[in-house]
Amino acid sequence: MKTKFGITLLLVSTLATFGGLAHADGPLTREQVKMDRDTFLKLMHWDELTGQWTLKSNMEPPKGVKSRSEVLAMRDDWLRMHTFDEPTGSWVTMGAARDMSKLTREQVNMETVRFLMMYRFDEAKSEWVSKLMPMH
Repeated sequence: MKTKFGITLLLVSTLATFGGLAHADGPLTREQVKMDRDTFLKLMHWDELTGQWTLKSNMEPPKGVKSRSEVLAMRDDWLRMHTFDEPTGSWVTMGAARDMSKLTREQVNMETVRFLMMYRFDEAKSEWVSKLMPMH
């Protein structure tokens, strides 16, 4: 039971810190954090088998939020159209989509890891955005 509480507390604090739950008025109050936690727990439950938070079966995700499968499909489409260029250390656009099934598992894993190191999914924009700071 302590583990579930600790995971919940960690998840809520992570969402508050990195998930955009902070308000323009300043840091969240204790009551706001409790409301966010309660809302989260109404929508989600901890799945012991997969070790992930999942949406409760009787709940609908908020409007405009992409499902995990949609986000992963967007990533996979992007990887089909780009390849990582070792000499320049950057992604290069391919002329046409490549057949990912012809790559070895190690190649696919390596490119996926590089992609995840350089991009994150922005819920507000519903798209993958660069983690790298633009150079001015």
